Amino acid sequence: MAEAGESRKVQERILKSERENRYLRKDSDQRKVMEEVFDRATLLAVEDLVSKKTLRDLYGVVRSGKEARVYYGVGSTGEPVAVKIFLVSASDFRRRVGYIAGDRRFGRLPSGSRETVYLWTRKEFKNLQLASAAGVRVPRPIAFHKNILVMEYIGAPPSPAPTFAETEVGPDDYAWTFETLGALRRRAGLVHSDFSEFNVFKTESERVLFDMGSAVLTTHPQAEEFFRRDLANMVRFFRKRGIFPRDVDSWMEELGK
Repeated sequence: MAEAGESRKVQERILKSERENRYLRKDSDQRKVMEEVFDRATLLAVEDLVSKKTLRDLYGVVRSGKEARVYYGVGSTGEPVAVKIFLVSASDFRRRVGYIAGDRRFGRLPSGSRETVYLWTRKEFKNLQLASAAGVRVPRPIAFHKNILVMEYIGAPPSPAPTFAETEVGPDDYAWTFETLGALRRRAGLVHSDFSEFNVFKTESERVLFDMGSAVLTTHPQAEEFFRRDLANMVRFFRKRGIFPRDVDSWMEELGK
């Protein structure tokens, strides 16, 4: 009975938020996103996580993008968690099949958009596990279910930690970035494939790499191409901030072996 009560409480909060957004203009992007995120299947998936005691409560959105929204939630023991809900209707996922194809972990490619999103959620969870086990600092993965990923919350709830793009960076951040790119490749056997200043949290005590859905195994046919792109993104970012000790070819020669 207690589990059902908690489940209803989470569902009622989500539905209340959706109802409130119905008062916005019909062409409101926010209203459209709310309806896309909290379709019936997602509401049922949230309910499943509550009944399994993975999730106790769900609050407001803290980050949003074309493919997913991240919410501040409360885990089974009362700890803050990040709840990433992927948009099943997001057309961008159809363009991301290349990050799944060639990955021996997942077999055949899914045929439908919903199945693709579910596989993408599983893929990000598995990538977080690999990175974490290799000692690369990423949000600790807690659980996944359908299009929902639950992980460690980075920041002071309800505010997420700022990213490199939102903070001052210096030589220590530069060194950490390229050490992390190398460690992810050598120790975890992964290439991030979307490494940028928007995908690194920076707190007073640490830096945390996130958004691991695009990461591929180093055996992926395009792994080298993706790795060079990651290096180029970060060389470009730090040069823009006035930090430019080395170029892409130099880093590729050292870290791409």
